Amino acid sequence: MNIKPTPRNFPFDKADLDKAVETLRRGGVIVYPTDTIWGLGCDATNKEAVERIYKIKQRSDSKALILLADTDAMISNHVDNAPEVAWSIVELSDKPTTVIFEKGKNLATNVLAADGSVAFRLTREEFSNQLCHRLHRPVVSTSANISGQPSPHCFKEISQEIIDCADYVVAYRQDDTTPASPSTIIKINNNSEVKIIRK
Repeated sequence: MNIKPTPRNFPFDKADLDKAVETLRRGGVIVYPTDTIWGLGCDATNKEAVERIYKIKQRSDSKALILLADTDAMISNHVDNAPEVAWSIVELSDKPTTVIFEKGKNLATNVLAADGSVAFRLTREEFSNQLCHRLHRPVVSTSANISGQPSPHCFKEISQEIIDCADYVVAYRQDDTTPASPSTIIKINNNSEVKIIRK
């Protein structure tokens, strides 16, 4: 299945996107808006950048990270044998849905779970979609908070400690106070068996 990409008519400042992409290319960490809550992000293929994310969040690297992609093709390039049912679920879902696939590939090893699985979400939100599109690689998307603390529902809830650790903080949607929620999470094995992890 070829899921339709986000329309290329952007409501954000292109310079803001350019700075975010350049930061990711240099191995940096950004704070940015996503299709769910605000996230801490980096290039998902850069092991050192991923390690910084864990350190900033004060989180064990035994806990895998969610990755964003702009198209199903990008996900397929980083997953072994993605079941066709995954695309149907994503296409029909009425809220952002993260899919855990059985085996990831061509990624930093520290974004994978201990069993080699990887969590991906196809983002239709304008900025994060273009971030992946311009980088040509998946982007880490983990909540912009210290591990164990409440997730930020909007930009103003992000702690100064997190802001100070980032190499770039995206300007777009900082004034948006619409409450956001984490994604649904499902797990699909290579036999197309589906398990709901978080509704």
